[in-house]
Amino acid sequence: MRRMPAAFAACCLLALSARAATPDDPPPYGDLVAAAGREGMVRVYSSTDVPQMADLLAEFRALYPGVALDYVKHGSAEQYGLLMSEVAEGHGSADLLLSSGMDLQIKAVNDGYAQSYSSPEADHLQPWMRWRDTAYGVTAEPIAIVYNKNLVPPEDVPHSHADLTKLLTGKPERYFGKVATYDLDRSATGVLLATQDVRMTEKTWDLFRAMGHSGVKVYSTASGMLDRVAAGDQLIGYNVIGSYALDRLKAEPALGVVLPEDYTLVLSRIAFVPKAALHPNAGKLFLNFLLSRRGQKLLATHYLGTVRDDLPEVAAIQPRSPSLRPILVGPELLTYLDQAKGTKFLKAWRRALDGG
Repeated sequence: MRRMPAAFAACCLLALSARAATPDDPPPYGDLVAAAGREGMVRVYSSTDVPQMADLLAEFRALYPGVALDYVKHGSAEQYGLLMSEVAEGHGSADLLLSSGMDLQIKAVNDGYAQSYSSPEADHLQPWMRWRDTAYGVTAEPIAIVYNKNLVPPEDVPHSHADLTKLLTGKPERYFGKVATYDLDRSATGVLLATQDVRMTEKTWDLFRAMGHSGVKVYSTASGMLDRVAAGDQLIGYNVIGSYALDRLKAEPALGVVLPEDYTLVLSRIAFVPKAALHPNAGKLFLNFLLSRRGQKLLATHYLGTVRDDLPEVAAIQPRSPSLRPILVGPELLTYLDQAKGTKFLKAWRRALDGG
């Protein structure tokens, strides 16, 4: 056992030498790699679909063969609840949580469930992607409107939130039952995006009412919306995570993707290492790889964007663009997690969809 760190470090060097070294290879990270090797595994809970992470997961396994990687997909709310259960049971938790439910991630951090770790990659992050050396945004993903190009005529394609409201109120029969959005009663990500829309403009309520009058169909996942729009069962999908939509274009040429011109929200999947992590060093190693040049480039191949300021060539979007509105990683996300405020918002949303 005493020789394990040296043996594991040598194994990692062999993994790197098995292919040509590149400037994007992650740095040695001091003693962290050896410590992760002693732990022997890393368990990651994530809300990101496996196909979008497959290249990054394969590369991590190749670079660090002594760290067994267990990647488990959960919905954002389910993942948060699972962490709470693991902490309550007192037997340790997963080693890294990665979720598009930004508000729930910040709540967990704010409530003291994350450990502080200053990643050596953090100096290259956009400043709005880091909070208290505990929560790190690892992607930059625009929130899009999607549509079926075969069934929605060019003159009907909405290029802004106001365009969509106008379309639904102006052609109610044409689009009745043909618009999809998140079910806020079942999707934490949907709640996050809807509340951010309202932060941007109170006219969002007009859009919600227009959706209600148009018989909007609600879904718990972005994938469900994309499936139905691509099939033509729905014609328009609202507030779809752009990375999923852009990645689907390869297989679904009928899909069209619009980044609204008035404003486009930019979501980041937030990662942190829990205090109760069974393998905290391995969790930190995985976090570093997510934020490294190599990791960010692998994420960018699936349109997950980059949060680094030294990789402008692979950025799916530029956060400085006037129409783009990053959702900041920080305590502002906690507003609607207050039970009274959250309940009030959901009641207002349901009332709007009912035509009230």
